[in-house]
Amino acid sequence: MTPDNSRRAEVLTHALPYIRRYRDKTIVVKYGGSAMVRDDLKKAVMGDIALLSLIGIKVVLVHGGGPEITEFMKKIGKEPEFTDGLRVTDAETAEIAQMVLAGKINKTLVNLIENMGGKAIGLSGADGHLIRAKELDPRLGFVGEITEINTELITDLSEKGYIPVISSIGYDKAGNVYNINADAAAAAIAGALKAESLISMTDTAGILRDKNDPASLIPEICVSDAPRLIGDGIITGGMIPKINCCTEAIRRGVKKVFVIDGRIPHSIIIETLTDEGIGTMFTGSEI
Repeated sequence: MTPDNSRRAEVLTHALPYIRRYRDKTIVVKYGGSAMVRDDLKKAVMGDIALLSLIGIKVVLVHGGGPEITEFMKKIGKEPEFTDGLRVTDAETAEIAQMVLAGKINKTLVNLIENMGGKAIGLSGADGHLIRAKELDPRLGFVGEITEINTELITDLSEKGYIPVISSIGYDKAGNVYNINADAAAAAIAGALKAESLISMTDTAGILRDKNDPASLIPEICVSDAPRLIGDGIITGGMIPKINCCTEAIRRGVKKVFVIDGRIPHSIIIETLTDEGIGTMFTGSEI
């Protein structure tokens, strides 16, 4: 056996306990950031998701697409507006968000997974009354706060071997469509499914004690410690709402939440099927 083949065999052998651990369990992946924008990483991520599904793990993919919405708005001469980091969404912007998220992005990801040998079905939160929402803040227009997750459709598809690919669009009883934060959608879906884990792909290595030092990665955090880390200025800015979503997922019954660097090829596989792990793991062991 050549050294390369020996190494491959060793990797597969080491992955076996993790395959056994996660087989028939549900993992929710929140997908966004650089891994979504770069074509090479997009292909790698969809390949990883297809692989996990093929070895018997029930993967649910939840995605946003803020940069793509902004790009489309600028193409038609509509200037994006933000308040407190959230997109102000009038009726026209809500239509654009639905078209970009549930249309272009969602179907592109489904196609990539299928081309990698997986089975995928594209959904939005309006399909099967999957994500019910209400107005989050009148200043923001059609930006939604999730009120209910209907897991029936997700569960049915997963049991049949499909990967549900869900865009972060919600609806209300009046038929209004809402733009939903993808982190919040992933946390709510993972919680409703009582998922084994939620993997949030970001543009950072995880939670760093020193944002300028990648070696200062904090590998594990109990969610009860998150307020202190925010108060100490270790978790700051746009990472705060993301961590709040991680905390919410744990409180809703998700066993573990991982914040990983989506810029690293195959980061999902490294986190799920190896001893090394990658990024920061949140647990609720002390709640």
